[in-house]
Amino acid sequence: MIDTASDGGSVDILHDLNQLTAHHRTACRLYGDYVATLFGDREATSLAEVPYLPVRAFKTFDLKSIADADVFKTMTSSGTTGAVSRIHLDKETSKLQSQKLIEVFSDAFSRSRFPMLVIDAQSTVTDRRQFSARTAAINGFSLFSRGRDFALDDRFAVDVDRVQAFVAANRGRRTFMFGFTFVVWQNFVAQLKRMNVRLDLSDAFLLHGGGWKKLADQNITNERFKAEVLEWTGCSDVRNYYGMVEQTGTIFMECEHGNLHAAPGSDAIVRDPATFAVLPHGAQGLIQVFSVIQKSYPGHSLLTEDVGHTVDGASCACGRKGTIVKIAGRLKMAEVRGCSDAYHSH
Repeated sequence: MIDTASDGGSVDILHDLNQLTAHHRTACRLYGDYVATLFGDREATSLAEVPYLPVRAFKTFDLKSIADADVFKTMTSSGTTGAVSRIHLDKETSKLQSQKLIEVFSDAFSRSRFPMLVIDAQSTVTDRRQFSARTAAINGFSLFSRGRDFALDDRFAVDVDRVQAFVAANRGRRTFMFGFTFVVWQNFVAQLKRMNVRLDLSDAFLLHGGGWKKLADQNITNERFKAEVLEWTGCSDVRNYYGMVEQTGTIFMECEHGNLHAAPGSDAIVRDPATFAVLPHGAQGLIQVFSVIQKSYPGHSLLTEDVGHTVDGASCACGRKGTIVKIAGRLKMAEVRGCSDAYHSH
């Protein structure tokens, strides 16, 4: 049960967030200087007071709180434009991320392992030079697979024969489909539609996330996405999730009522893009996300470039109490100048 503070944030994670802020201030000099300059050194008494980093900082600076020798893996964002974020993990943080993913996934679907159909090309995970957010997500969610296959060939076209063989081999069993939202839409659903091929994946559930911006530009809503997936694959259990490589493992999973809830150990608030003042539930602004598992780099409190609002999680009939985030879109870059200017001037 999450205890809710008056500012709409859970107080049970505040202690851990304060400890992480103190740890990263000491271990990452750049972060320490930034926090001292912009936030001072008082301990936060609410989520609103926890120092935040703009996610963009990871595109410009090398931020880590571990020695080079302790870097277990470095992940990069799958940004299609310009610079990419570089996130350095040690073994402990990598393990915490896997554990958090297992907890969130199990709560949504069960602790079972499922035959898995990845809506992507095998080359996405076999190219060792590219450890992108997509690679990380596919490999991360493969924890829940019992055997995995790929729906697309290396030219990102649907391999209908391969998919049909997967369907035939797993008839009557619950199967797990996973893919990035825009890949599922452009390279799977749209191609099936063009070929006029309907699949019978009615025993499957589909988990997808990332890349909504490309679909929003085409005016494709979550409702339309689900309707088209059902039309062409027969899959009715379609869940979206919200997450980012800068806070890997911490995801807001869509519940059966269509709401994206914060997992235990994470939360979200919203800030005014002009003043950075904290806004109440229902008011639209920049989403700030919190997570208590980022130990190797200062990613525990991040101001995203995503626009949306929060809703009290207790209002959802699913019974999960975690704060609900509703994503409206991505901030136009010109609007976020204030925050990045503050960052760059120190």
